[in-house]
Amino acid sequence: MILIGQYDSSFVRRVAIALRLYDLPFEHRPWSVFGDGDKIRAYNPLMRVPTLVLDDGEVLVDSPSIIDHIDGLVAPERRLLPVEGAERRHGLKVMALATGFADKGVSLFYEERIHKEPSVLWVERCKVQIAATLDVLEADRRRATGPYWFGARISHADIAVACAIRHMSEAHPGLICPSQRPALAAHCSTLEALPVFQEISQPFTAPA
Repeated sequence: MILIGQYDSSFVRRVAIALRLYDLPFEHRPWSVFGDGDKIRAYNPLMRVPTLVLDDGEVLVDSPSIIDHIDGLVAPERRLLPVEGAERRHGLKVMALATGFADKGVSLFYEERIHKEPSVLWVERCKVQIAATLDVLEADRRRATGPYWFGARISHADIAVACAIRHMSEAHPGLICPSQRPALAAHCSTLEALPVFQEISQPFTAPA
């Protein structure tokens, strides 16, 4: 398999971490959607990452599809989310919130970076959505008693939240105050200390 995209994307990083935790071999092509857009378009017309090229040549073009596929490559007991039930629904909700506020962070970055005069209304809306989502995740994480969101084992939800917050913190310095959300701060600190998180890591660099 070939994973396309840079690890400063929370979406690419969460896929790479899951692949590594599953011991699934892959080739990494750290292409940028800006500098390497033509290369990415040859595989994904959306010019978006992550893009995963399977061994048979089939191409998966978004992180939910990729996560779903790689989950199917391992035994159910090894999967980073239950295959059914309330815990699965809970995990999917946490993942959706994490990827949703990560998307808002990307939208906010482009609004402030690309437009000569950013829309004050849009910027404020993004910030409100990000803060509200983080508050919900903080309350949810505070209710969890184990080292991870769902007990003793790491899950896709844990990974998605930590990757999204890392990216948000670097792309928007000062937007997230760790002291205001201590449960999430502790969560991210624990995960970022793991060897796989340190291996699959790239500081955020703003596109030129």
